[in-house]
Amino acid sequence: MKYSLPLLPLLLISGISSCQQPAKKTAINNVKVGGNCEGCEAIYESPVPFEQLNEVDTLPDFNETGPRIEISGTIYKADGKTPAPGVVLYVYHTDQKGLYPKKDGAKGWGSRHGYIRGWVKTDQSGYYKFYTLVPASYPGGTNPKHIHPVIKEPGYSEYWIDEFVFDDDPVLPQEERTRPNPVGGAGVLKTVPIAIGMKDGMLRATRNIILGLNVRNYPK
Repeated sequence: MKYSLPLLPLLLISGISSCQQPAKKTAINNVKVGGNCEGCEAIYESPVPFEQLNEVDTLPDFNETGPRIEISGTIYKADGKTPAPGVVLYVYHTDQKGLYPKKDGAKGWGSRHGYIRGWVKTDQSGYYKFYTLVPASYPGGTNPKHIHPVIKEPGYSEYWIDEFVFDDDPVLPQEERTRPNPVGGAGVLKTVPIAIGMKDGMLRATRNIILGLNVRNYPK
């Protein structure tokens, strides 16, 4: 299931620092997949070009107060076995109040998605990892806490996969834990604590992703 963002007014936009060149959208020869994907173009707002992205990123909220988590996994090609290098994964989520916090003068989709977002690109073994805080549910606490992901693989348009959600979340519906056709593979994270040196108190979770799995219009 895709959890929609609350409708919020867009803020005035400003330019990106001249010392960084954002990723550029190149639709040439991209096969359109995934159906409607509002906001997926935010993946091209990476502050650095895709070719310079690493397989590891730390989201801006990591040093704020809240439950820290390390999320990692392998992205596989459509056969579910072959590692997929060079795949860009864009993620964003709420803060500890369940809001998408904006910076003054937020630009583009940063005015909707907030500043708690990051970009990784899988290495030659298909591996990715990012550090962040476990997000909070939207105000009211009836919506499961979740992390939004967007995928961009070579040759295909950007597309949604199922959100990262949390198995220990009391408001996560049972049907979400056992969905028969999860997009990109199961997104339910089972967290375990890390107790090594400076990582005391952190959580760790793994999610592997299969490109095109249950994605609309994806070539067989």
